[in-house]
Amino acid sequence: MPSVEELSELARIRREKLVALRAAGKDPFVLTTYERTAYAAQITENFESMEGQTVSIAGRIMSWRDMGKANFIDIMDASGRIQIYVKLNDVGEQTFAQFSTWDLGDIVGVKGFVFRTRRGEISVHAQELTLLSKALLPLPDKWHGLRDTDLRYRQRYVDLIANPEVRDAFVKRSHIIREIRSYLDGLGYLEVETPVLHNIAGGAAARPFITHHNTLHMDMYLRIALELHLKRLIVGGFDKVYEIGRVFRNEGMSVRHNPEFTLLELYEAYTDYEGIMRLTEDMIRTVADRVLGSGKIVYGGEEIDLDKPFARMTMTEGVLQYSGVDFSTVTTVEQARELAEEHHIAYEPHHGVGGILELFFERYVEEKLIQPTFVTEYPVEISPFAKRCPDRPDYTERFELFIMGREHANAFSELNDPIDQRQRFEHQMAQKALGDEEAGDIDEDFLTAMEYGMPPTGGLGIGIDRLVMLLTDSASIRDVLLFPTMRPIGSANKE
Repeated sequence: MPSVEELSELARIRREKLVALRAAGKDPFVLTTYERTAYAAQITENFESMEGQTVSIAGRIMSWRDMGKANFIDIMDASGRIQIYVKLNDVGEQTFAQFSTWDLGDIVGVKGFVFRTRRGEISVHAQELTLLSKALLPLPDKWHGLRDTDLRYRQRYVDLIANPEVRDAFVKRSHIIREIRSYLDGLGYLEVETPVLHNIAGGAAARPFITHHNTLHMDMYLRIALELHLKRLIVGGFDKVYEIGRVFRNEGMSVRHNPEFTLLELYEAYTDYEGIMRLTEDMIRTVADRVLGSGKIVYGGEEIDLDKPFARMTMTEGVLQYSGVDFSTVTTVEQARELAEEHHIAYEPHHGVGGILELFFERYVEEKLIQPTFVTEYPVEISPFAKRCPDRPDYTERFELFIMGREHANAFSELNDPIDQRQRFEHQMAQKALGDEEAGDIDEDFLTAMEYGMPPTGGLGIGIDRLVMLLTDSASIRDVLLFPTMRPIGSANKE
């Protein structure tokens, strides 16, 4: 790779070329449009019908083979790469001389006819050349590309140029979101938009980002979930609603977490978590099949079968199976804390029996759930918006979907009893007083909405980024975010 000094010298030379171009009246930044009639992939895929046809294409110069009076360059457009044959006798001495001063990375327009070289490569035989934009910085070395992970995330624009395979993941991301919309629209769901700025941070257990509204002279919160506004719409008479939008959580960063991420939430009246479970399984399977062509995928070398019926277990069953501890016999906080100490599991003062059960689950169970598994019946203590199980009132009709040891969906039969909901909110406030920074506040307007009557409802949340990671075999959430959150270069603190 070029040193800093070499890079500076290369950049200086390119700027000198720009000065010369402008002096000759050939400023590449003056042109405002270029009429294209074809793309690289279109030509290669339809060569038989396009051979001999005159086309106009445009793209970035990615490679250059100088053979004297005849040169071969590869240009890359949004669809892929194609070879261009540039011969002095065909473009003229003046154009060829100007062309010879261009650089890798320059964006050019080419008009010529489609042909196949003697070596069999589909190409365009140039008749006219136009410099459309001058690259003032050189591209990464063609053999090594852009491999520095931190730099790839910071300069995604260069990453996309240098590593074409990266583009594929983001194309798939777009297709995944499109197919989710198509699936839900086909079931009669209505896509809606709800506020990003909230008066109260609620709808999930998470620390919020706080901002300030100058005109109203009040602090506001970037939303941590979509839930409470969407359920207001169920109260208002919409039977099926969903939103795909950004949410913000002021938490740690890792290969699984980014402070802002894309969340799907949906709510359907007159169904429960069993109905949502069936929808979740069918939607993920359908989206995988439509985007990838198969429900059998590979992630991190592990084959995942989305075509098979997803497994099910309760949280208590999972902890018993993998740790040997039977929480169905635990009735007091003291018992739960004693078990946690015996198993060297740290807990906080605000953790009750349900909270400690969840700690056991996180320690012993999560990483074991490789194939798709619905984990059901979460404790009330950690499920403030879920209905209680009729036969186990300390547990709720809630499930989370785990694949490859990661949570991919969270859903429940929505609590629609406003009196019980107020008590849950008050419990959350008590938890906050004990030090739980993720506990929510009481949302009085949401309680008012519930008091007008909310029908039995099932709800679901799916992190789009994690789903894209799964379906594109991406190891880090930063690999599926075009512009992940990064600490500024030169910051004193480490990430």
